[in-house]
Amino acid sequence: MSAWHIAPLNPCDAPWPLLLDADPSRDKVQGYLPRSTCFAAHADADGAVLGLCVLLPTESGAWELMNIAVAPGQQRRGLGSALLRHAIAWVHAQGARRLDVGTGSFGDQLLFYQRAGFRVVAVERDFFVRHYPEPLWERGLRHRDMLRLALDLPGA
Repeated sequence: MSAWHIAPLNPCDAPWPLLLDADPSRDKVQGYLPRSTCFAAHADADGAVLGLCVLLPTESGAWELMNIAVAPGQQRRGLGSALLRHAIAWVHAQGARRLDVGTGSFGDQLLFYQRAGFRVVAVERDFFVRHYPEPLWERGLRHRDMLRLALDLPGA
C-alpha cells in the first residue's frame, strides 16, 4: 500500500521547484500552466506534493502531457508511473483519442514514455537550442532535438 494518493491540483498551487525540474523555462511553464489541468501525488501523512503532472488540451482533440515531475527524494518509487497512468486514464475519460508528449532525444525520460507505450511520431530538430536560452545538459550531452511521442488511446 502506498503512503500517497493522487488528487487534482489547482495550477496556481503547483510547486515551482517541481515544475522547473521537468521544464526549466519559467516563461514556457507560465504560458501553459493557467490553461492546464494538474494532478499531484500527495503524501498521506502531511499532504505534501511529492510529484505532479500537467495536462493541456490540444486543438486536435488530443491532450498533451506538458510536465511530469517527482521530487528527487521520492523518485524510483512508482510515483511517476502512477501519475502517468492516472493522466492516461483521465484524458481517456475526457474522450481523448491520443495523449502526446515532447521530450529529449535521449535519457531516462524517453525510456519512461516508451515503456508506457508511447511511440515517436516526429522530431523537432534543434527545438531545445531555439527555445531555451541556456543549454540543457544530461549525462554530458546537450539536448538539441525534441522527440514528439504519442500514445493512441482505446477507441481511437
